[in-house]
Amino acid sequence: MSEENENITRLYLDNKELILIGTAHVSKLSAEQVKEVIESEKPDSVCVELDEQRYQTIIEGNKWKDTDIFKIIKEKKASLLLINLVISSFQKRMAKQFGINAGQEMIQGIESAKEISANLVLADRNIQITFSRIWHSIGFWGKVKLITEIFLSIFNNESISEKELEKLKSQDMLNSILNDFAESFPKLKIPLIDERDQYLAQNIKEAPGNKVVAVLGAAHIPGIKKEIKKEHDLKELSRLPTNSRATKIIAWAIPVFIIALIAYSFITNPSVGTQQSINWVLWTGSFAALGAAIAFAHPLSILTAFVVAPISTLHPLIAAGWFAGLTQAYIRRPSVRDFENLAEDIFSFKGFWNNKVSRILLIVTLANVGASIGTVIGGADIVRLFIENL
Repeated sequence: MSEENENITRLYLDNKELILIGTAHVSKLSAEQVKEVIESEKPDSVCVELDEQRYQTIIEGNKWKDTDIFKIIKEKKASLLLINLVISSFQKRMAKQFGINAGQEMIQGIESAKEISANLVLADRNIQITFSRIWHSIGFWGKVKLITEIFLSIFNNESISEKELEKLKSQDMLNSILNDFAESFPKLKIPLIDERDQYLAQNIKEAPGNKVVAVLGAAHIPGIKKEIKKEHDLKELSRLPTNSRATKIIAWAIPVFIIALIAYSFITNPSVGTQQSINWVLWTGSFAALGAAIAFAHPLSILTAFVVAPISTLHPLIAAGWFAGLTQAYIRRPSVRDFENLAEDIFSFKGFWNNKVSRILLIVTLANVGASIGTVIGGADIVRLFIENL
């Protein structure tokens, strides 16, 4: 049985009363409604549409400004920083135009839960898992297109129209950022919306107590109503995707093939094997170094990309860009001010280029792209020399 009243949906499941508040993430009225409902209903638990990472960001403020970029790259979390960069720029651009503090209703939910001593449940899935599952679902060319569109969105200085603002009022921030991408990639809907509806629904009905209030983006309400009576495996929904066996075989087969050709050439004609080895180093190293140089990396970072690329391109689990980025982070470690200015700097091409944080991300990305190009050209060159000397 359910009863609806504007933005509030009341559901009864077994012995539990579930009160879903469908909020607008860019509406001041939503925050007021959250406060009013929680204070009047006095639930045993309050669920908010946040995961641990986003919760910590709200509690601690701009957490990234105190983060060690060296540690981020070492722990392979550069993608999370890039995602945070895009979301921050979008939020700040919207705040500038409309004077809106996005996510205020979630903050209110947290504060109101503490005031009435209710259990606070972080009901959403980890954002890194969501993006990992999105990344895995769109294929190679989808990744290229998605990265391109994300970077274009960073440098997009167009104002947000009233129509777009109204659209944002019925979506959560994550959905609104990737809404246009979802139109290009229909598969995005599954990990971005459907799976999160299932995850949220399961956590809401498992929240402690007989009365639960859930603060959610309005776009999730229909899906949660549909999924709330079903059982969902949170462990499976939280599983990080892995490459298929065929993909792993191909990833290892290519470097093994290249090494085998060079080894055979050394045995049959050492001069050809030597030339192949030199060409491989020059192609992969030069293009990786060129990528780092285009990003205006420090000379030692460029040298690192050149030295590491011939080896990293033969190992699917490592990348030249990581090492170039780590070197850059060590030599030109960003200051707190770089992190504080990041959201503002990325509004312009010059700012994005000059900020030490975004510069490191560019070095990692462009060095990896360069190494990939060098691998294709270098591999073709090795095959050419092998065939010519059969």
